[in-house]
Amino acid sequence: MKLRCIADFSAELLRKNPENKTKPGWSILPELCPQGMTGDITVNCFRFAGMFGKKPDQLAAEAVEFFRNHEDVASADAVKAFVNITLKPAALCRDTVADMPALFEEGKLPDPERRRILIEYSAPNTNKPQHLGHVRNNTIGMSLCSLLARVGNTVIPINLVNDRGIHICKSMLAYRRYGNGETPESTGIKGDHFVGNFYVKYNSVLSDEIKALRESDPSTADQSNDDLFLRTEIGAAAQKMLQDWEAGDPEVRKLWNLMNSWVFAGFKQTYDRMGVHFNKTYLESQTYLLGKDLIAKGLADGVFKKREDGAVIADLGKLGTKVVLRSDGTSVYITQDIGTTLLKYEENKPDTQIWVVGDEQILHFKMLFTILSKLGFEWASHLHHLAYGMVNLPSGKMKSREGTVVDADDLFDEMHGLARTATLERLNGAPAPEDLEQRAETIGMGALKFMLLKFNPKTTIMFDPQASLKFEGDTGPYVQYACARINSIERKSAEQNISAANPQWELLAKDEERRLALLCAAYPDVLRSAAEKMDCSVLVNHLLEVAKGFNRFYRECPVLTAENEPLRTARLALCYAVRDLLTDGLNTLTIQVPSAM
Repeated sequence: MKLRCIADFSAELLRKNPENKTKPGWSILPELCPQGMTGDITVNCFRFAGMFGKKPDQLAAEAVEFFRNHEDVASADAVKAFVNITLKPAALCRDTVADMPALFEEGKLPDPERRRILIEYSAPNTNKPQHLGHVRNNTIGMSLCSLLARVGNTVIPINLVNDRGIHICKSMLAYRRYGNGETPESTGIKGDHFVGNFYVKYNSVLSDEIKALRESDPSTADQSNDDLFLRTEIGAAAQKMLQDWEAGDPEVRKLWNLMNSWVFAGFKQTYDRMGVHFNKTYLESQTYLLGKDLIAKGLADGVFKKREDGAVIADLGKLGTKVVLRSDGTSVYITQDIGTTLLKYEENKPDTQIWVVGDEQILHFKMLFTILSKLGFEWASHLHHLAYGMVNLPSGKMKSREGTVVDADDLFDEMHGLARTATLERLNGAPAPEDLEQRAETIGMGALKFMLLKFNPKTTIMFDPQASLKFEGDTGPYVQYACARINSIERKSAEQNISAANPQWELLAKDEERRLALLCAAYPDVLRSAAEKMDCSVLVNHLLEVAKGFNRFYRECPVLTAENEPLRTARLALCYAVRDLLTDGLNTLTIQVPSAM
């Protein structure tokens, strides 16, 4: 928050105390006064008094004296070590809403603090379409990429697709047996859905065979379904197909390539609808063997050791022991991750690598990062797992094998339909606009993303499509509507020939006007804080506060019907500043803003 009076006091402190213990470029960081307290901003002297060898109360007294004599300050008072400052309206607006491009630029990090950041997210499997869990992953991943780029970092979004393994072979085998030569084109079914149907079919047949096996052999009563997998005909057949795939069987590879092409075409449609893009997509089929050489080197260097059965293991102390190579020499998942992480580093040279992956993988990533550190990679200290919690629906949990997942595309369609209905209801019988479908898509997808980002990523959340689309409350449409309302004001102002040029900012003295300007002033700090915490909810909740502040202003401070032209001009300029901020914030979250609602 760059305010002239704060900058002046910071400079004065440094001038009077040359022996201070501050870092280069240091400045006081004020905060907004909580609503209900007297003042616009507060300075917490506890935080920096020690830098100048002073007691907090003593420094607060000096601050009050300085600010009371500053031309921008209307009043200043100390409550213990907290200094509450009320700014003159003209000064407040000059440093906030008068120059929004400059304010937006404040949200960027200084050049030395900017980083090259690689973010891996999404990570779908090619045996089924993406579901609600992927939607949260995609939303967090793409919004984090946008946020970190917004503050000045170079961001490299990448995807790692799981396109190999036994689960992929299950869909392939089911298609070979039950597909009857059908294709996505011949059936009119989206490619990833088409392949996913055969994954469900496979598991249905597998379930029947396991049931029959249990009925015929009482000794299986205490065995798990996984234990019985290879005793079923279809389980053994899938295992044989996996072996054939790894051996490079031409017919299996041909089928694999064909079905993957269907899935990737389906994924593209899903990603396009969400606005997801990647600089590069890595495939597990191309990376799963990369870690073997590193394991061999680590074994020779004593980082790993062989178990009696021939498996290679890593002793990770409190984290436990991890198998990094099976006794038969085949790789496990972490083997691939070791190699792929090095590959990503060598190809992109990032300062930081981030994985957006569910919290069930927390231990896996702790082990991965520890192993890479033990292998001597200095950059291993700059690896980060952004864990997120589950998304539940009022209807309960999802089960992929049973085909009861909440499909991403179906969810998008539902959000579109609900938004379309809500839009038509707001028209009160008026003709539907020509852009109804586009408007419904913008509102629906915005509501979905906003609700998924509203909570800290670590939180397990309940997602209610109906609730997310309410135009009143802590929702995306509520924020979007604030922008749409300002657009409506702009159209009416043009009809009435009211301009926002050359506003007299000193006229904006009402509490609601001042609060809006202050919320705008805090925006750069919010951006940087959200980026530092890698938590888009920080930005989401600030945008909600700005939208709420605007609606209070709209109720209490008439814009186009203000008592005189200068006041109309100033309030109109304030509206435009708020709209610019909300639009910038929503776009940073990858949420579009409709022109009307």
